[in-house]
Amino acid sequence: MVDHGHTAFVISWVNPGRDDRDLDMEDYRSLGIMDALKVINGVVPDAGIHAVGYCLGGIILTIAAAAMCRDHDQRLASVTLLTTLTDFSDPGELAVFIDPSEVSYLEDLMWEQGYLDPQQAAGSFQLLRSHDLTWSKMVREYLLGKRQPMFDLMAWNVDGTRMPCRQHSQLLRRSFLNNDLWDRRYRVRDRPIAIGDIYLPTFVGAATADHVAPWRSVYKLHLQTDAEEFTFVLTSGGYNVGIVNPPGPKARDYRIVTSKAEDRYVDPDTWLETVPSQAGSWWPAWEAWLCRRSSDKVPSPLLGNPDKGYAALADAPGTYVLQE
Repeated sequence: MVDHGHTAFVISWVNPGRDDRDLDMEDYRSLGIMDALKVINGVVPDAGIHAVGYCLGGIILTIAAAAMCRDHDQRLASVTLLTTLTDFSDPGELAVFIDPSEVSYLEDLMWEQGYLDPQQAAGSFQLLRSHDLTWSKMVREYLLGKRQPMFDLMAWNVDGTRMPCRQHSQLLRRSFLNNDLWDRRYRVRDRPIAIGDIYLPTFVGAATADHVAPWRSVYKLHLQTDAEEFTFVLTSGGYNVGIVNPPGPKARDYRIVTSKAEDRYVDPDTWLETVPSQAGSWWPAWEAWLCRRSSDKVPSPLLGNPDKGYAALADAPGTYVLQE
């Protein structure tokens, strides 16, 4: 984004500890997204914001965007959701691990330590592709002795983050068990929100081999959105490599379609059969999509200006990465 002239802001989520056990979904919306928007408004005033959310960040962004549209808050220029489930009626293989008794068991575990440990979550995600783990990774590395060298995406994948007890419990009960957001029962400041209230241009990305957010379930957002323009991109690959797929010789392929609110609904399998595949990374298509909805180029904002109250706190990448 920066290389192509965009001003990029990234929210670095704190890795919660025992003292953060009572942080909930509303805290992540208000203290995370909404407070970040205030800072962005101070650095680049009067500029529309293209908001991007990945997985759980996409769920929180959907909640925030729906509440902002409901309340006539016009600071967002567009919304991009990557591997984001909004309808949890069919979460794929993950449903095997989520039922009322399992949620209660997880709540008991979290109550003692105040958070969900990443190792506890990783076990479920690994079992989603247990066959692949056994017959490719194990055979290659342990029987043949061909250890794969560490690379950046692998390092990122194993650097898990914790989740506060209360937030994770709310996510499981409100979303996976009750599907409150999809069924318009989710409340922000004691008033219900609706995904259909998000009228902003919306870009949704999914991956064909994603076992965490199955692409057909992600695609269901077509049924709720009233966005003036809705773009859906389906990239080859899984939950990580399908999205983190920069241009280059190893780039994968993707399918992309932009539809209007008045267009007729097309079921996902028909969509897959009729939309042609394009070679390469989906990133340039997304960057071009953003450019068409952005203002002309402006001078770079003066970041780290103490007079504005945004003095630099530390050198990049910050102090959160040093936490245990």
